[in-house]
Amino acid sequence: MKALWQEWLGAIAFYTCLPLPPNWPIQVAGAAKWCPWVGLLLGGILWGAQVLLRLLPVPPFVASVLLVALWLVLTGGLHLDGAMDTADGLAVREPQRRLEVMADSRTGAFGVMAAMVILLLKVAALGSLEQGSVLLWVLVGGRLSQVWAIARYPYLKLQGSGQIHKASCRFPRDFWPSGLLGLLLGFLLPIPLGQLLLGLLLILLIPAWFQWQLGGHTGDTYGAVVEWTEALMLVAFTVEPAS
Repeated sequence: MKALWQEWLGAIAFYTCLPLPPNWPIQVAGAAKWCPWVGLLLGGILWGAQVLLRLLPVPPFVASVLLVALWLVLTGGLHLDGAMDTADGLAVREPQRRLEVMADSRTGAFGVMAAMVILLLKVAALGSLEQGSVLLWVLVGGRLSQVWAIARYPYLKLQGSGQIHKASCRFPRDFWPSGLLGLLLGFLLPIPLGQLLLGLLLILLIPAWFQWQLGGHTGDTYGAVVEWTEALMLVAFTVEPAS
């Protein structure tokens, strides 16, 4: 039980910028299985912020920008940075150079364009959503997609920020917390069946697409998986069902 608590704290410390007391013990190895639960925590904070902005009241577009800004602050831009590096790598024509470009700390044009598209999709989608509770499913879903990428596909680098997660996790034993949370949200939240099924499909397909492009995953693609899954799940909630 103590180890699970330390892993949970490690997940908060690794995946967020939320402050923790310096004397609290954290363990990053094995923390990946808790990242969807971190998404639930972050989703709850964003939902609360959305409710507060509506009470003030703040215009929908301004509120969406503020929510996405808070989203970035809470995560420290960790996942968006990975999405930008991944976009720069995938823009290279020579597959053997892609990992080298992704490891470069300098951001290229394709990384900037990817970040702009992701942020614009989130802002636009949030501005048209009525039910803030979907934020819980979106932030959990993005991290369920990351868990699937860790569990299902090989890691391409001998070292890196994501290597410790791949090395310390075993599937399916270490991923029951994520599956349990996904099932609970599917039953408890007022999510239309079509959006729920589309979200589950995105959780599986987005990691598979990066695997197809690169032959595996890195810490950067783990971040890209989270960002693109979140953005496209939000877009899915804006689609009106056919009458």
